[in-house]
Amino acid sequence: MPNLLAMSFEGELAPSFDLRCLHDGAAAPDGWGIGYYPGGEPSAAVLKEPAPPPGSMRSELVKAWEHLETSLFVVHIRSATWGAVSDANTQPFHRAWGGRDWLFAHSGSLVQRPTPRPGGPFEPVGSTDTELVFCELMNRFAERGWRSLAEADLEVVRGWLQAFDELGNLTSVLADGHDLCVYAGRSGSRIFLCEVLPPYERFALGDRDLEVDLCRRGVKARKGVVVSSSPLEIDGEPAADRWQAVPPGHLVVVRQGAVRAEVAPAGVSASQLALPGTRRVVMARPRKAEVRRFEVTHRTSYRYERPVEQSTHLFRLAPVHDRLQTLLSHEMTVTVDGQWREYEDVFGNRTRRLHVETPFTEMVIEARSRVELLDTDPLSYKPLRARTEIPVVWMPWQRQVLQPFLLPRELPESELEELSDYAMSFAVRNDYDILDTLLDINGTIYREYKYTPGATTMATTPFDIYANRRGVCQDFTNLFQLLAQLLGLPARYVCGYVYTGPRHENQRQAEASHAWAQVYLPEVGWKGFDPTNGILTQTEHIRVAVGRNHRDATPTGGTIYVGGAGETLEVSVRVEPMP
Repeated sequence: MPNLLAMSFEGELAPSFDLRCLHDGAAAPDGWGIGYYPGGEPSAAVLKEPAPPPGSMRSELVKAWEHLETSLFVVHIRSATWGAVSDANTQPFHRAWGGRDWLFAHSGSLVQRPTPRPGGPFEPVGSTDTELVFCELMNRFAERGWRSLAEADLEVVRGWLQAFDELGNLTSVLADGHDLCVYAGRSGSRIFLCEVLPPYERFALGDRDLEVDLCRRGVKARKGVVVSSSPLEIDGEPAADRWQAVPPGHLVVVRQGAVRAEVAPAGVSASQLALPGTRRVVMARPRKAEVRRFEVTHRTSYRYERPVEQSTHLFRLAPVHDRLQTLLSHEMTVTVDGQWREYEDVFGNRTRRLHVETPFTEMVIEARSRVELLDTDPLSYKPLRARTEIPVVWMPWQRQVLQPFLLPRELPESELEELSDYAMSFAVRNDYDILDTLLDINGTIYREYKYTPGATTMATTPFDIYANRRGVCQDFTNLFQLLAQLLGLPARYVCGYVYTGPRHENQRQAEASHAWAQVYLPEVGWKGFDPTNGILTQTEHIRVAVGRNHRDATPTGGTIYVGGAGETLEVSVRVEPMP
């Protein structure tokens, strides 16, 4: 039986809770309770029942009640040790402090009851050791003036919990409606984490006493972290390898479906919890980049079964020349003659237009460029930011200039609403900090979305990528760009090249044009984010063209007016470092 269960998701969902322990013929517990935060509000609702009879109405309610919808749940199934079986002694317990409701639940039992310090506004109503510890914790939060877990010194909180833990076992969870704090006792009951990753059409956790079905009510798949005092089956199958035990004495904080912090006992290294099924990527400050020079050869071949008699072609193959990227040389050749025109398009891209009236069945375009990328630390500007939080208020003239990059791609309203909720989950998880939110989106796409060539087409939308969690660099860029725009941040599509090294696992990205996004940060300017590789752009990314989308920045394109059939396209790119 999972004596303690808690869940944190990146968006709201309404799981179905089937208390199998209350079915006819099962051994009923002393009590059970569910605490949650309806509508994402700081006010908690707690539904609990001491000494439940088989098939109780409340247990049927949590199985089908559509209002049981939130991003954070705390569930407790009790076997009494301290205190009589009563509502006052049934977990989870809740108290109001700092303009929010707090929830606390405890797996296991203390051998010795703690001695509360005198004073403080919080006093227990029941007679359990759990409520006594909870009130003492809340008194200490009030004494320090900490109105949320985000304001608390987690080292200090872990020390408090460890002191109580010495009286027995204090494996427990503490929630404030925003964060979920998990503490693993040093002896006795253990606590496990399991990460839930979309896409999935069915996801049910349980054992003979409890089943939690995330999809029974048709709710969209959400990313989340499940905390349980015992490893549960997943979809009816043993799944011990999906669960990771929190080391004894460690404290873990989960927010919006992601582990945000881990605090270990003094003298012990944090375990850097790598949840099953994912790679943990630490958002450390990138090393300072070196000055780099590259030679790029981009060759494109068009072949047709029938001659093209009249056509117009656009080429954007010359790398950008500005203070961060110097174009040392550039030359382009085309095997078909025609009338040329060179100009700067509305996005500032160097563009060449070729009008051809001579029939041809093959056209080969080859561009050779040499560039120098200047030394820059992509995060060196962070301490200087004047406006750091979402939402950003743009001046009217700024909004007018940035409007093409603020307007999200047109999608069905229901899809935009779901993507907007998804984008906002990153902002909430990072306290609405602009840069931390963007870094989280960038890293999440890299970790949780699979690079799958051939899985998408030009018609694939960002919502398709979000739903299926797979694609290529263009798809990941489109999704990142849309999420930023839904948060009110101007984002543009960038086409260029990336040097990955001769033996890098993503060498395939260097054999064709690469795509990434740039976001305009207030009083900083355009900064590059590469969600395909989970990094910020430094001295390996060579910019060629920018625009609202890939159509504005595509390297080659055009229109055939007469002739042409059975087109075959071949593209090869070589990016090599120069001595």
